[in-house]
Amino acid sequence: MDRAELADFLRRGRARLTPSDVGLTPGARRRTAGLRREEVAQLAGMSVDYYTRLEQSRGPRPSRQMLAALARALRLTADERDHLFHLADEEPPRRETASTHVPPGLMLILDRLHDTPAQMVTDCGEVLAQNTMARALTLDVMSRPPGERNLLRLYFLDPKARILFPEEDRHEHARAHVANLRAVAAARPDDPEPAALVAELRSSSEEFARLWEKHEVSLRHRATKRFQHPLVGLLDLDCEVMLSHEHHQLLVIHTARPGTESHERLQLLRVVGLQDMSVGQP
Repeated sequence: MDRAELADFLRRGRARLTPSDVGLTPGARRRTAGLRREEVAQLAGMSVDYYTRLEQSRGPRPSRQMLAALARALRLTADERDHLFHLADEEPPRRETASTHVPPGLMLILDRLHDTPAQMVTDCGEVLAQNTMARALTLDVMSRPPGERNLLRLYFLDPKARILFPEEDRHEHARAHVANLRAVAAARPDDPEPAALVAELRSSSEEFARLWEKHEVSLRHRATKRFQHPLVGLLDLDCEVMLSHEHHQLLVIHTARPGTESHERLQLLRVVGLQDMSVGQP
């Protein structure tokens, strides 16, 4: 691990960004250009002390998950992400499979969506990034360990994962999840990720196994979803999906039509923001 080069790369990456570039409020007067260390740490989900030690060439080697989080926080391109991994003496992720690195352009769009829930997910349902409204509407999935951020795994294996959907809608959500995964698995037969997820869910969830046998196929697309939120009530939201074919990623955006009760409740949710909710799911 080249600690000096890694530290320099992190400092330069931080210096070239502003709070508005990453969806943060500038706040009080700033002494220097670029992001503060605590802001990068916040975006990457790590402690300020740990990040500071990395910039000072005295930190331990970051894990692969932490390197991926730093790449997203600093809005690195795929080539820059690979360079970051090399500096930490890690093999970069394979590019021919679904990428867990969100391209800077898509992160820029996500950062600009202040008043509507939006999140980046892989086509297999792995959550890669969320804005504040998405965390308020569903759950702060990114705060969970890397192995617990998959929407399908949560939906079929976590009993609490359906609470935000009205009971009468839950079967259709399950069908949509399974149909999308079947299409993804068929499109990428040599990719171990969708195959492993299918095998896990077939063995762990009777419901998933039953639905899988029906052989329904449908990729994610525009739809209307209802959320029974514990704080603001029932919301009817339009779900828009922007697909990045190259990276096998989706930008999922939920909006409410102006003038509707759901729009008013979504605005209320923006004010309420993130609170300690005992129920909630992605």
